[in-house]
Amino acid sequence: MSWWLRHIGWWPPLFGTGIKVTRLDEDLRAIDVEMPLRPWNRNYVGVQFGGSLFALTDPFYMVMLATNLGPEYVVWDKAASIKYKKPGLGRVRAEFRLTAERLGEIRAAVDSEGRADVRFVVEVKDDGGGVVAEVERVIYCATKIAHEERKKLRGGVG
Repeated sequence: MSWWLRHIGWWPPLFGTGIKVTRLDEDLRAIDVEMPLRPWNRNYVGVQFGGSLFALTDPFYMVMLATNLGPEYVVWDKAASIKYKKPGLGRVRAEFRLTAERLGEIRAAVDSEGRADVRFVVEVKDDGGGVVAEVERVIYCATKIAHEERKKLRGGVG
């Protein structure tokens, strides 16, 4: 695991929001994060700021896939959406899991089609286990060969 990944909790977008990585498995198949309610991530009405809740889920699945698929693949965040379920009144948490089965399905889809948009749903939960927000993340995965061919068709643009 790279130095950057071991110290991802110090990355300014996470650190500045108060997001803390509480679990980071060596194989990057499991990551847990949490964020306490603080004055700098509180919104106008005193609950967790929506942008901070959104940031809590970024960039973990992209990093997990890039690491586990390996250097012969291109992996980028493509899209994300958030559905707020209830106010975040205190500490919130999110868990990211990448099973061997899911990784095998993703690799098979990318290898057969050259590319795939992979969807993950992350539940942001409060200390009582209640769902505060549901975030869908879409990760673009492609073989480097297919990605470069597609890039040529677009005139050199990603």
